[in-house]
Amino acid sequence: MVETREVRVPPRLVIRTFWSVHRAVVRCSGGRLGLWRPRNGRWGAMRLTTHGRRTGRARGVILAYVEDGPNLVTLAMNGWGAPEPAWWLNLRARPEATVDVAGGRRPVRARAAEGAERERLWELYRTVDASLDAYAALRPAETAVVVLEPR
Repeated sequence: MVETREVRVPPRLVIRTFWSVHRAVVRCSGGRLGLWRPRNGRWGAMRLTTHGRRTGRARGVILAYVEDGPNLVTLAMNGWGAPEPAWWLNLRARPEATVDVAGGRRPVRARAAEGAERERLWELYRTVDASLDAYAALRPAETAVVVLEPR
C-alpha cells in the first residue's frame, strides 16, 4: 500500500487564474514559451485542442503529461475537484484531437486506459508526482488515465 500524505489544494480561483495566464503565454508566444517535454523525473506541459461536444468549436487547455513510448499520458482531473473536466467530456464524445508540445503539433486519438494498463500508467505518473494518491483521494470518483495515441 502506498502511503498517502495530506495535501492542500489552492482555492479554485487561484487554479483557474494560473491556467488562464499559462494559456495566454502559450498563445501569445506561439507555443515557444509555456510548453516543455517531460525530463529528469518531471512532467511536461502540452496544449490539447479538442472540439466541443455540443458546439463543435475548438477548445484549448494546457495539461501536464508524461510519455509512454509514442503515447502521451495525462490525467482527467479538474483541479482535483469532483466534476469531470470539460476537455475529457469533449474527448469522450469526439476522441480525435491535436496536441502542441515543445517541438511541434501532433494529431492524436484519446482513450481511457483500463485494467493493468491503467495501473502501470498510474505508477508511471506517480514517479513524477509523489502526492498523486493524496490528490486523487480528494475526488469522489476514480481519475481517468487518458492515453493520447498518434493518429
